[in-house]
Amino acid sequence: MRVNFFTTANGSKRTPSRGVLGRFRQDKRGTTAIEFAIVGLPFLMFCFGVMGYGLYFFTNTALEYSVESESRKIRTGQAQTAALTQAGFKTKICQAAGTFLDCSGAGDKLKVHIQSSANWAGIAPTPCVSNGSLTASAATGASQVSAASGGARQVVLVTVCYEWTLAKSLPFLLLGNMGNGSSAIQAVATFRTEPYQ
Repeated sequence: MRVNFFTTANGSKRTPSRGVLGRFRQDKRGTTAIEFAIVGLPFLMFCFGVMGYGLYFFTNTALEYSVESESRKIRTGQAQTAALTQAGFKTKICQAAGTFLDCSGAGDKLKVHIQSSANWAGIAPTPCVSNGSLTASAATGASQVSAASGGARQVVLVTVCYEWTLAKSLPFLLLGNMGNGSSAIQAVATFRTEPYQ
């Protein structure tokens, strides 16, 4: 370290007295910690944001896949001829989605809405969220799928709404669109049933 001397009035040399501010300005220890503190929080928020959106994407994709694959059973008439109930249809959607959907535990996080009509104009989409919570299904779990889907050559709209509660744990991502902070994820399949009868 280089020390600058200055000469006093009587000709003697002395070092300048450094105050607290001068010592603080010249001390280089701890700069890495300060730089990490400045950069660390945005970096960690970015990492958790990428993971949060990735989980949201995978959950959404799993729900869409399961609704599409299980709705095919309604389209081909398998669900109607096998006397599949609404609860059974919901269970099949959960099984097809794998571990990304939490269908167990308290509360009903998955709602299934099935509508049918003779033509496309007779179908009105069901919103997933009503008054800050999931819209209740019109049919009970013991109801037959065939009661809502109709027979052959019917236009059918299957709307599945899932309450993704992980959105409450990621508040800075603003994924929640429900009153309790959860996010409603929706998957839809629309088709005309085949002439299976």
